[in-house]
Amino acid sequence: MAAITVRGINDETKARLRVRAAEHGRSMEAEVRAIIDEALTERRPATGLGSRIHRRFDALGGDVLSVPDRDDVARNADLG
Repeated sequence: MAAITVRGINDETKARLRVRAAEHGRSMEAEVRAIIDEALTERRPATGLGSRIHRRFDALGGDVLSVPDRDDVARNADLG
């Protein structure tokens, strides 16, 4: 297990850390570990991007667009 030393923490921050650790029933060292773990834990959205976009704009309503039938045959691009 790795160990690090953090220098230059001001007295106010250290006092707030001591209080927070006491509120959670942990040592200051354990509280720092918990803070770091929480800050660096990857949070993945529960839904995909498309679903989130849909949910954001769903309240605005909107028109349902019809997709026309496609009966033409694909053709090569004329590049000349």
